[in-house]
Amino acid sequence: MSFTIPARDVRGRVVRLGPVLDTVLGAHAYPPAITHLLAEALTVTALIGSLMKDGDGQLTMQAQTESGIIDLLVCDYRNGELRGYVRHDADRLAALGANPSLYALFGQGYLAITFDLASTGQRYQGIVPLEGDSLAEACQAYFFQSEQVPTLIRVAARNDGAGCVAGGLLVQHLPEGEEGRERLHVRLDHPEWDHVAALAGSIRHDELVDPDLSLEALVWRLFHDEAEVRFDLGGPLQRGCRCSVAHYESVIAKFPEADRTDMRDERGLIVVDCAFCSRLFEISA
Repeated sequence: MSFTIPARDVRGRVVRLGPVLDTVLGAHAYPPAITHLLAEALTVTALIGSLMKDGDGQLTMQAQTESGIIDLLVCDYRNGELRGYVRHDADRLAALGANPSLYALFGQGYLAITFDLASTGQRYQGIVPLEGDSLAEACQAYFFQSEQVPTLIRVAARNDGAGCVAGGLLVQHLPEGEEGRERLHVRLDHPEWDHVAALAGSIRHDELVDPDLSLEALVWRLFHDEAEVRFDLGGPLQRGCRCSVAHYESVIAKFPEADRTDMRDERGLIVVDCAFCSRLFEISA
């Protein structure tokens, strides 16, 4: 769901993930620490991806390290569809205990956020150090450093045995103009933003993951004293792994014949492993 507070030059996004998380996470037997991290990452991806005006554009968030326990985390969002995957060292992770820190999981790493705009074919990417206590903090740093847009992001995830639930809130200040206009001047200490950030920062983790608290009610709890808050409920989110035999045939066809020959197994098939959905596709060559 998106919302704006016109008098404060603020836009926001709020999201809650339930069944779509179970679908994405169920493709792999992730340990609890990885499940929790990927749930948070998918929530942040949905928040940032929903800022795109290009319906067919794609937002990709990728965290990568040289020698971390997690050497790759990648999530993407396109037109309400989410997918994500984590590659990690299970033995090293087991030695960390139940609640490893972000640094313990990634070590020295970086976070890359990429916007691919289908309407223009342009690509924009920002890269920031993977620092802070959470992925949400690292993404706040991205907006501060790459976009110079004051941003607050809060994310929570809970797994009670019946399924995983995650929720997130993103608010941004767009001074000197509404969304879509060029921002001629950006002040990161604007009094309007300080006010909104204080209210948004009061949100509790249990509120973000409470299925009995609607998203509209959640936003209203935070900003009920504002003169006007505009809502747009948006649409549902779903898993969007785009793997198929036809897709991989089109990709493989772009390789030279010599490369395709090297890809074939003893049966003459090219076997493609989709890391996102943990499925094998046998492509006839």
